[in-house]
Amino acid sequence: MKPILSIALLFAASLNSQAIDTPKGNFPVAKKDVLTVNNRPAPKERLFRSEAVEKKIKEVASQLTNLRLAWMFVNCYPNTIDTTVHYEEKDADGLPDTFVYTGDIHAMWLRDSGAQVFPYVKLAPKDKHLQRMLAGVILRQLKCINIDPYANAFNKEPNPNGDWMKDMTRMTPMLHERKWEIDSLCYVLRLCYEYWLVTGDTSVFGESWIQAVQNILTTFRDQQRKEGRGNYKFQRRTERQLDTMNNDGWGAPVKPVGLIASAFRPSDDATTLLFLGPSNFMAVTQLRHAAEILTKVNQRTDLAGQCTDLAFEVNQALQKYAIHQHPKYGPIYAFEVDGFGNQMLMDDANVPSLLAMAYLGDVPVTDPIYQNTRRFVWSEDNPYFFRGKAGEGIGGPHCGLDKPWPMSLVMKAFTTNDRAEKEWCVQQILKTDGGKGFMHESFNKDNAEDFTRSWFAWANTLFGELIVDMYAE
Repeated sequence: MKPILSIALLFAASLNSQAIDTPKGNFPVAKKDVLTVNNRPAPKERLFRSEAVEKKIKEVASQLTNLRLAWMFVNCYPNTIDTTVHYEEKDADGLPDTFVYTGDIHAMWLRDSGAQVFPYVKLAPKDKHLQRMLAGVILRQLKCINIDPYANAFNKEPNPNGDWMKDMTRMTPMLHERKWEIDSLCYVLRLCYEYWLVTGDTSVFGESWIQAVQNILTTFRDQQRKEGRGNYKFQRRTERQLDTMNNDGWGAPVKPVGLIASAFRPSDDATTLLFLGPSNFMAVTQLRHAAEILTKVNQRTDLAGQCTDLAFEVNQALQKYAIHQHPKYGPIYAFEVDGFGNQMLMDDANVPSLLAMAYLGDVPVTDPIYQNTRRFVWSEDNPYFFRGKAGEGIGGPHCGLDKPWPMSLVMKAFTTNDRAEKEWCVQQILKTDGGKGFMHESFNKDNAEDFTRSWFAWANTLFGELIVDMYAE
């Protein structure tokens, strides 16, 4: 395998050929400056400090001869702990408590917070302060699930005057938003499992954990909709179609075939057909992970059995209903289905997505159906794939047409064993920052300076995770 410096030399050649424009703002003029001349907050303004993270930044950045790559890595990798982590060493019960902003929105999404801190978990054994902060994230997430397992985003403190308190659903002051999304619960299980594997710490798996798993199982079963429409409905007064659900808040009809209905996608956009394929795949994986913890840590084989039984049922239904025979690509995974035989063929940049299933461990990267799907979603046959002068990638209806997401390029890099393809993806990412040195939610395919969300911690840290992963090779 090529050494990591081959990436840096390739990037340097790109710079010399002016394939990548010089960024605006604070850009290092010499390699020695990259750790100090960057766009991170001043040290005294950073919300959380981890010695292990700082050491990793220095280790990786010092090996990157391409200054722009090093500059963006230094900006992005610590962005979550620099700007979004609100950590308390002890709450009223003497336990760590960590509330994580999603970035420019001062609320905690279960999905985003789990994904934002995930890249730091592997460093936790070397930094007990970092480990305790991560334990605080898990404990806060478990509390959130036990407040309302249907909610996607939460407030730090009760806010009866929140933006979405008038939504026609069971809103309460601790909720920022109550959009039911399967992946919200899955991301909590994913973080719990990784934390346990890496640290061996079982202190977070107490009564709150058991209650949360029970709530997850109850919610998943309810949204299999085997007995009526379930206990969740949602409507919002809005001009944006995808911010509300049709049929008086129940969404499109589904046939109860064992799949779990998701009212909304990871983008927080309403599903068209409620059985969202990538999220159901993620549920299978994370239910199995929960069962392993319940068996080995809690000795709750009864609850573990419920998790594995549900995972088996959902997986069987996916194999039967979520595969489409495409005339060009052969068998591919469908984005959404309804159990009646209808299937939606597209992909959305938000994770979980069809592209990201191999990154999440839901299918092997070598799975032939996944490979067919991967070719489909990264092509003009996917209605939300965009290519232009500034770059290319998968977008979604959340930001609209002609707006690819840098996150999709990160996922393309994570889901290939081809070194050249990984390097190409990183080259493209370096051109999408609009001169800011950070990742964004989306960019205009013909003008990278036309972007959405200047502060999007999940995308920033995910890019950092990719570079660390490539460096580790």
